[in-house]
Amino acid sequence: MSNSFPAKITWLGHSTVRIDLADGTVVVVDPFLKGNPSAPAGYSFERLDLILVSHAHADHTGDVIPLARKHGALVVATYDLCEWFASKGVERTSGMNIGGTQEAAGCKVTQVRADHTSGFLDEEGRSVYGGVATGFVVQLPGGFTLYHSGDTALFGDMALIGDLWRPELALLPIGGHYTMDPDQAARACRLLNVRRVIPIHWGTFPALTGRPDDLAIALRDHGCPTEMVALAPGESWLAVD
Repeated sequence: MSNSFPAKITWLGHSTVRIDLADGTVVVVDPFLKGNPSAPAGYSFERLDLILVSHAHADHTGDVIPLARKHGALVVATYDLCEWFASKGVERTSGMNIGGTQEAAGCKVTQVRADHTSGFLDEEGRSVYGGVATGFVVQLPGGFTLYHSGDTALFGDMALIGDLWRPELALLPIGGHYTMDPDQAARACRLLNVRRVIPIHWGTFPALTGRPDDLAIALRDHGCPTEMVALAPGESWLAVD
């Protein structure tokens, strides 16, 4: 990895992750601030260039539309989900699908598999299918590569993600109940052969019982050398060697 383009990774609670690039570009994955009990109080974006959306559930899309409208940010998600965002007044979308790669805001973005459901409630309270759930591999300027898994179960093909893209950082859910728990996340780290992991999707709601301490124990028990970077909501980590 080149150190000429360091990035700052900020966890904003639940699965919301902000990525600040050296040139000032701001990327956010799965923005969910309003109604998120784990988000930093009163948090706002002064600039936003790119929004990546892993799937349609409200705890991953809650602020996509207002943020995209306010900042004119490009929204990247599955083709189906981008069509829906566009129908709600989002002017800049770039739909894609699993296996595809596109350039966006100076990053190379690849959409990958996630084992999860995806849907939302329409204006009349009816459940609507939201297309497939996904994760993202994001190669930042300078070569640093991260993997945001979105909501997912453990699956063996995470080894392919590791082989194909060799991410240096994984952002993995550990809460359990709806996603992987800490033990499964540790196994995912081993499959990915990733250098560092930031645990996400924990502590937001009572059902999400997994904690970073549990992940640390599981990494040790599985003999996995991945370093855990545990962040509190609003804390950041600088992606440099």
